[in-house]
Amino acid sequence: MDMTAEHALDTDRCPQVAQHLAWIGDRWTLPVVVVLDAGAQRFNQLRRSVAGISQQMLTRTLRKLERDGMVRRTVYPTVPPQVEYALTPLGHSLAEQGLALGRWVFDHEGLIETSRTVFDARETSVE
Repeated sequence: MDMTAEHALDTDRCPQVAQHLAWIGDRWTLPVVVVLDAGAQRFNQLRRSVAGISQQMLTRTLRKLERDGMVRRTVYPTVPPQVEYALTPLGHSLAEQGLALGRWVFDHEGLIETSRTVFDARETSVE
């Protein structure tokens, strides 16, 4: 994404951007998207792959992702019906950004922890 000065100063769109960042940054969106980046999965397989997610939260997350064009839901006419979830090209682009953000965290985790320790020690000595 090209963040030109025009986009950076477009404060009218900040609420819209904040709204999208809020759902992208929720607890379950990126884990689901990153798991699906490896390939399509059925619901129960996906639930097992995303540690700690409940059936209800997975359902909500998948519906939200489908609504926003990130996930494609395919129902196969079997008995019982089989449902498969896969990322769309838009979803794959989100997964790519999520993985890049995760790499950034891994690369800088030590610096962040050091900064927190220094800050906490400084705050404790002021009290």
